[in-house]
Amino acid sequence: MTDSSESTQPGCRLSHLDRRSALQILGATVTAGMMSSRSGTAESSETQTAKTVSAADRHPLLVTGHRRIIEARDAALDVLKPTAAQLQHGLELHAASLVFDTYGFAPRAAVDSEALAVAATQGASEAELQDMQEDMSMTRAATVAVEREELAEALRCGGVTCIFQNAGEEGQDPLRLMKRLARFTYLTDMARDVLSRAAHPDDIVAARKADRHCLYLTGNGVPLPQRWVSVPEELGYVRLFFQLGIRMMHVTYNRRNMLGDGCAETANAGLSDFGRAAIAEMNRVGVIVDVAHSGWRTSLEAAQVSQSPMVASHTTCAALQHHIRAKPDEVIRAICDTGGLIGICCIPGFLGRTADIAALLDHVDYVVKTFGVDHVGIGTDISHQSQHAVPAVTKAPPRSRGRTRFEALWPPGALGGDFPRARTLTWTNWPLFTVGLVQRGYSDDAIQKILGGNMLRVCREALQTGS
Repeated sequence: MTDSSESTQPGCRLSHLDRRSALQILGATVTAGMMSSRSGTAESSETQTAKTVSAADRHPLLVTGHRRIIEARDAALDVLKPTAAQLQHGLELHAASLVFDTYGFAPRAAVDSEALAVAATQGASEAELQDMQEDMSMTRAATVAVEREELAEALRCGGVTCIFQNAGEEGQDPLRLMKRLARFTYLTDMARDVLSRAAHPDDIVAARKADRHCLYLTGNGVPLPQRWVSVPEELGYVRLFFQLGIRMMHVTYNRRNMLGDGCAETANAGLSDFGRAAIAEMNRVGVIVDVAHSGWRTSLEAAQVSQSPMVASHTTCAALQHHIRAKPDEVIRAICDTGGLIGICCIPGFLGRTADIAALLDHVDYVVKTFGVDHVGIGTDISHQSQHAVPAVTKAPPRSRGRTRFEALWPPGALGGDFPRARTLTWTNWPLFTVGLVQRGYSDDAIQKILGGNMLRVCREALQTGS
């Protein structure tokens, strides 16, 4: 692997394309008029030839009339500046690969502003309105035709086979955790022509063969009745939620809980005895242990006791950017020693550096060079937002911010910052993540491990060790 931007593919033309030429060749828009409106310098013979390429000849991953998707791809191509061969090969490889987002969100729908307004006039509380809004964003693609079309278009453009879907609100209360589980069960039941639900890694492989998309479900906490009669009783819900389809669980979110300290706790006290018992039960059942939001010591100790491959599903490398949500080398090494992986997220402030698609690739490079290509994936931690969302939100009743919810505990500055190139990390830019890996000299086999093979392997091994 090298950092060279030149493709290793035979017969590659090494001249870099500007954004305009790349899009004309491979089609980030369907209409020539939209392309001709862009500014540019004098055109080369290569660009002139590209103008004769019809929309039908363009790569389908880049053919869309969705303005926001086009703008995000323009921004990413401005950063990457791939050659024609790199772009073509990256898109073809992406389309042929099993792509597995190690932690993310299905494309979000626009809310029903009229229904929210009615509820507000009827005296709905802030908590009720928040719950309605989340439910709408997660499920309206199941019932509203334009949102179903938006869901299908975003999934097609992203070219992602499977999303390890956040299907549990942060915390341990089983009823609270069940809300998102219910919502994504409903979405995949009612919109199964567009998006299905996988219960086993074989289902993900079948989806790839059929050129379809699916969700694999993760909870944002270990479900606990919190009666504290006995350890076995407290941990009994782990198996129940596994039976309901949950295949991965956070040990902690940002705050301390009964299992250990979260990443935002200043004490960094590590894993509790109960946390060790919980990890043993997750290993026994076949649930993947996830320490993405856990403190550094909690993460390290979880890796030291886990008997199955575990993950930090959406994180970054502290060696490149110090942040509470990043992991230091000692922790990453311990996770890799379980056979697990690090999923690099798409949050600009967590990535640091240039805070764009290049920074994402830098973190991937660091894990590969330091720990090996078998131990990295991409866990975006973001979602595509419906193009209808902004108009709907502006029509919705005004909302009070209220107090910060207990689980949040983000230190000052942890989420802040101005990131002008953030749109390069848009979820539908997944195909360009692959193009970037091609540019950096990775082999096709290595790229396919990063895109999804590593996560699929961890899923298989977790089920094999579970009972």
